[in-house]
Amino acid sequence: MTESTVVMEITRIEALHLRELVAQFVDLLSEGPGSDDPALARMTPNAYPDDPDAARDFRSVTERDLLRRRTDDAGAVLADLTVAGDVSEVTDLSMEEAVSELVIVLEPDRAASWMRTLAALRLVLASRLGVVTEDDIDDADPRFGVYEWLGYRLEGLVTAMDGSATS
Repeated sequence: MTESTVVMEITRIEALHLRELVAQFVDLLSEGPGSDDPALARMTPNAYPDDPDAARDFRSVTERDLLRRRTDDAGAVLADLTVAGDVSEVTDLSMEEAVSELVIVLEPDRAASWMRTLAALRLVLASRLGVVTEDDIDDADPRFGVYEWLGYRLEGLVTAMDGSATS
């Protein structure tokens, strides 16, 4: 392992749930340019909010490539999550199997793909849940738990990439 390699520990059940989220994200990205889905729009932000013509021109030049790069990043994450095994249903796991720790070793470029994908997933969830500010988070709603968990994992990766700790 190189000095900037990140060793991530994750439970099998977390890996399986994350794999499902990333697969759904890839499906969303496959809608491609021109989709009217607000969550997909957050993946390609408006570069010129005060100039609709410039915004449209910029989007037409960059959107396809940006979505392709997000798809490539998500594909890398999915490849790394194969460590979770071939389980079709999380309910098929025993408690011991569900909480067993998996180790995923990420070289810097792979860790960057993970960070971009986790951040994008949070943007999608924020769009779906109506999160604009932290005040919009409802701790009683379990969907926000997924949003917070993605933030926890993202923070761990950022910290690890900064060399402060492993996630």
